[in-house]
Amino acid sequence: MDKLIQGMVGNGDARLFAAITTATVTEAVLRHGTSPTTSAALGRMLTGAALLGASFKDFDRLSVKIECEGPVGGITAEADNDGHVRGYVKNPNAEAPAKANGKFDVRGIIRDGTFYVIREAGFDIGFRPDPYIGSVPLVSGEIAEDLAYYLAKSEQIPSAVLLGVLLRSSEPYVAAAGGVMIQMLPGANEHIVTMVEDTVSRAPHVTELIKEGARPIDLARIAIGELPFELLGEQDISFKCTCSPERARTMIAALGRDEVRSMLDEDNGAVMTCGFCNEIYQLDGTDLEEILASELA
Repeated sequence: MDKLIQGMVGNGDARLFAAITTATVTEAVLRHGTSPTTSAALGRMLTGAALLGASFKDFDRLSVKIECEGPVGGITAEADNDGHVRGYVKNPNAEAPAKANGKFDVRGIIRDGTFYVIREAGFDIGFRPDPYIGSVPLVSGEIAEDLAYYLAKSEQIPSAVLLGVLLRSSEPYVAAAGGVMIQMLPGANEHIVTMVEDTVSRAPHVTELIKEGARPIDLARIAIGELPFELLGEQDISFKCTCSPERARTMIAALGRDEVRSMLDEDNGAVMTCGFCNEIYQLDGTDLEEILASELA
């Protein structure tokens, strides 16, 4: 099971979140059949959503989105406060040649665009106020830097973000995935800030550490070096979609009586595919007749 931890750095100078998301990213990649570079991009977004979601308290659903000009078209990842994440890309087959250093050219499939964060709350009590929406232009297209830029500009939280996905050539394809996010708190000691910046800049790639067996606590300690760290909590992280047969039926009914009647007469059924997880829901003629008789009577 993937894990995420959170804790405090120094004397309340910064919050740190670290996660291993290998199994979570593996499931997303397999469900969507993404190309290697798109797999890296989607994995980074899922990990970033999990880390960012852990940093907020008052939300039911957090969406992190990139709308872009590159061939991937756009990437969306969602997280809830129970550690469940899901996501999708508009073009799962988008690909770009590797960089000179052999790394994935994620920017090559994203290019210019906008980074969005959307927080929604009130679902559990039946009250749904307008969601909070923040956005910034993409500054790198590499996702980690864009998330850090969003936090600095929209949330006024100076942050360091490390995200990584390491692939292999055979199933399950994802050899390692995870990340670290450090958020400086108001009044942080400038010496601590400088030490964090220096340590993070020299930290090894998180995926190499994960591949060698590192746990979230190991990622945290490597990211902050000798600075004191107090562990405050741990939670499971997993890929989980909110779709269901009942929701598929509701969405079909929402199309209206004429459309459902047309599906029944022409195809004697309907098929729906969830964009977030690629789960396929099939309704036969009897299901459509029941919808017409009860929900659309």
